[in-house]
Amino acid sequence: MAQNIYDRPDFFAGYSQLERSVAGLSGAAEWPLLRPLLPAMAGLRVVDLGCGFGWFPRWARTQGAASVLGLDLSENMLARARAMTTDAGITYRRADLEQLDLPEAGFDLAYSALVLHYLPDIGPLLRTVRRALVPGGRFVFSVEHPVLTAPVRQGWTTDAEGRHAWPINGYLDEGVRTTDWLAPGVVKYHRTVATVLNTLIQNDFVIAAVEEYGATLEQVAARPEWARERERPLFLLVSAQAPRSDTNPA
Repeated sequence: MAQNIYDRPDFFAGYSQLERSVAGLSGAAEWPLLRPLLPAMAGLRVVDLGCGFGWFPRWARTQGAASVLGLDLSENMLARARAMTTDAGITYRRADLEQLDLPEAGFDLAYSALVLHYLPDIGPLLRTVRRALVPGGRFVFSVEHPVLTAPVRQGWTTDAEGRHAWPINGYLDEGVRTTDWLAPGVVKYHRTVATVLNTLIQNDFVIAAVEEYGATLEQVAARPEWARERERPLFLLVSAQAPRSDTNPA
């Protein structure tokens, strides 16, 4: 089963205090850049992969989505989402994204916010999502930007004769990154931008748009402590589309 960090009491307590947890989508700094990547929601069948407190499912319904399925591995997240939701058009279900089963051509839009960097391999999930989308359906997601996940430096190493040195866990060194964020020992997975985009292409997605979020000048003016967030992007935002054909990959 995938890592379930959100059911750790220390992590969940810290996460619950974040601005995006309290204020919802309006509290997510990247939302103004992410929202334009989404299609018009009217009449869409939507699945949210890693729905958290259910902010996106509730927003999608206010925009006219026909139905929303919110999936999350965390019982804490799902309990909070259910407590905050009264809309019968939204269903919440516990699911492990590493072992996900979705109905073929069952959705017009798949959405995922800051979840994929917790998965050791995104290929199986992308295959599942591609199969679950109707022709022309969209997959819109955000992840921590690879330049942010990469630099967990452990020092330098040399060969036996000391002639070569190279960084450990540099940008091109994909794999596990263990960090102390909200709680100690949080496991995330670093992969390059090329790997993210090429894995989409290999799974028969057409990349429609790519954005890199860093704090805007307006955000820095309002919150000067965010000036550091102009130095490198925080999030990678992607909109991908299933080809407009009647053929889904096997």
